[in-house]
Formats: sequence, C-alpha cells, structure tokens
Amino acid sequence: MHAGRVNVDLAAAEAFLAAHARVLDRRRYRLLTGQADPGSVVAALDAYRNPDGGYGWGLEPDLRSPESQPGAALHALEVFQDIAPATAPQAVALCDWLASVSLPDGGLPFALPVTNPAGCAPFWAQTDPTVSSLQITAVVAATAHRVAAHDPAVATHPWLAPATRHCLAAIHAIGDTPPVIELAFAMQLLDAIHDTHPAAAALLDRLGGHIPTSGLVHVQEGLEEEMMRPLDFAPTPDRPVRALFTPETIAAELQRLID
Repeated sequence: MHAGRVNVDLAAAEAFLAAHARVLDRRRYRLLTGQADPGSVVAALDAYRNPDGGYGWGLEPDLRSPESQPGAALHALEVFQDIAPATAPQAVALCDWLASVSLPDGGLPFALPVTNPAGCAPFWAQTDPTVSSLQITAVVAATAHRVAAHDPAVATHPWLAPATRHCLAAIHAIGDTPPVIELAFAMQLLDAIHDTHPAAAALLDRLGGHIPTSGLVHVQEGLEEEMMRPLDFAPTPDRPVRALFTPETIAAELQRLID
C-alpha cells in the first residue's frame, strides 16, 4: 500500500452515513463522490446558520446551544473548502461575523457565552470569552486560508490577516510543553500558509520538534489512551507538514484508520 493511496470500502462508508450521519454530512459525502452539487451542501449548512452570519445549533456536535460560535465557524469553513472551486456568499458573511467577535489582539475566544448548556461539553460552556485562544483561532484561520485558495473574497477579507498575525505571534511564544491540540492546530495553520508567509517554514520545523518519531502525543487532561496521532497533525498528503513523518508511519496510520 502506498502512503498516499488506500483501498476504502466506500459502500460500507455510505451505509454507515445513511444509518448515523446528519443530512449535512451525507451531502458532503455525496459531493465528494460526485453524487451531489455544491448548492445542496450549502443548503444543508444553512440550517445551522444564524441571522448574524455565524453558525450554531449543534454544527459543532459537543456545542448544542443555538448561538453562533467560533467552533461552529470552523465546521462551516470546512464545508466552504469542500465545495471548491465553487464559492458561496455565506463564507464572506461568516468572515464578517468572525471579525465582529474577534478580540482586540486579533484572536478569537475559545467560545462565546453559552445560552443553553444542555448537551454541551464543559470545556465549551465553561471557557473565558474575554481571552484569545490560539487553539481555536489557529484552526479557524487555517481552514479560512484553505477556502481563500479558491475564494478571493475570503482571501482579501479584513478579518483574516489580523487573525493570522495573532496566531504567528502566539506560535512564536509557544514554550517547551505546548498543549497537544493547540500544537496540532498551530501546525495546521503553518501548513496552510506555508506558501504565502515566509516565517511559516521555520516555525513548522520548530513545532515539529515536539512530536516523537511515532507521531503519538498524549492529550493532556485526556483519557489515559487518548492520543493525537500523525493524521491529526498531517491529514492531507503532499503538504509540508507531512514531511515530519516517514511514509511508513503514515501508511500504518492509514491502514489503522481503514481497519
């Protein structure tokens, strides 16, 4: 098996989605396999959209409250990435919302105040909305940069550059034992901007020094067996972050995922 090519039982995947997935996820899968058009995916995403241009209503499954949240913005941006090369005006409206909730330093709070904590994970409902979070800002900005690769309106939106500058400054200040999820999302941002920001390559190499050759890093305060794995750090082939792992390591992780 080549590290970038695997054999997946697509019929089993589709059956699993039919039994368990939301309409949005089923349409994203159908778009991936050429069975749906971008408009149908965006229509499903609109069910989670608020009048302010943000997203809530459980789009982030562990955050059920209806108000717009940065975590839900991440998943909306993933959809806008999926529909490439098509674009949607909702992506620009989402950037407007992100600008409206960003803190003065350009960062996003991990979460905004939760109006209804029912069904919400405590780490979403009990966070401080007055403090910028590198973890959430980095992964939202990383995904926005991937959308920006095909959507000029997102690329030039005035929210994205300050958010990116905030993350780069925060990444420069990362110490010797960064939280592993923050580390992974910072690396995803550096990977996404690798071709456009000269500082990204050196920072990515530095952060890669925190990852052992196995690619397995225990999640602080997680379960005993809870690990971030190579594909969490480097989910996409042929990107700079993949160079931190051997082809054999990636091949083994892909086989584990299939199994």
